[in-house]
Amino acid sequence: MTALNAIGGIVRRDLRRAARQPSRLIGGLARPFVWLLLVASGYNAIANPGTGGSYQQFVFPGVIVMACLFGSALTAVSTVYDREFGMLRLMLASPAGPAVVLAGRALSATAVGTVQGLVVLAAAPLVMTITPGQAGLAAAAILFASIASALLGLLVAARLRSVENFAGIINVLLFPMLFISGALYPASGLPPVLRWIARANPVTHMVELVRSALGQPTELSLPANLLALAGFSLVAFVLAAVLFDPEQRFIGRAPRDGATGR
Repeated sequence: MTALNAIGGIVRRDLRRAARQPSRLIGGLARPFVWLLLVASGYNAIANPGTGGSYQQFVFPGVIVMACLFGSALTAVSTVYDREFGMLRLMLASPAGPAVVLAGRALSATAVGTVQGLVVLAAAPLVMTITPGQAGLAAAAILFASIASALLGLLVAARLRSVENFAGIINVLLFPMLFISGALYPASGLPPVLRWIARANPVTHMVELVRSALGQPTELSLPANLLALAGFSLVAFVLAAVLFDPEQRFIGRAPRDGATGR
């Protein structure tokens, strides 16, 4: 129960912090809606995604993933804030341990990304018709995408000590991952090397899951996409737990002087 209480406390704290920053949530939703309603509307006249529908319909799963990806990954900035101001040191020194702290942070970031993805999904009638069953499958896909996105953000934040470094690194990482995922244009048209990179990109599998849920054609099967995201999430969690651990207990190495808990 101690671990569950610790996770619950971290989640409540992070969600209250997110609720006190409505501008960040609004900004996270503005990005996908700008692409869907403004950019995609213009591209409809010149772009042919080759799927039998409009460009707006093609890009809709991509903007859902955009909301999940940025919403969940950027929530990890709270970890950097806590390290910068010393709060993370107290949390990691608790009996719960780094893995529990990481799990709580991952759940709160997942919740933020899931909510943002569901808000974009609710705009589906503006661009396409979906059934209640498809909406339910898409909600499940959004949850999986948000989990992977949260762990990606926490992996980046695990050892960073300044918000400026986190903002610079995460944006440089997320935008190329999004662009090469097939979210905004078909990945089948990429050069062979980039197509292989796209297959290794977790964002590709997030987009594929949402496309499959909404009845759109995908390059990979549903089990392959689920397995790829599950594998990425597991590896990201383990690596982030190792990097979070101030005493390096997971790899049996003593910390450097002055490095403990900060």
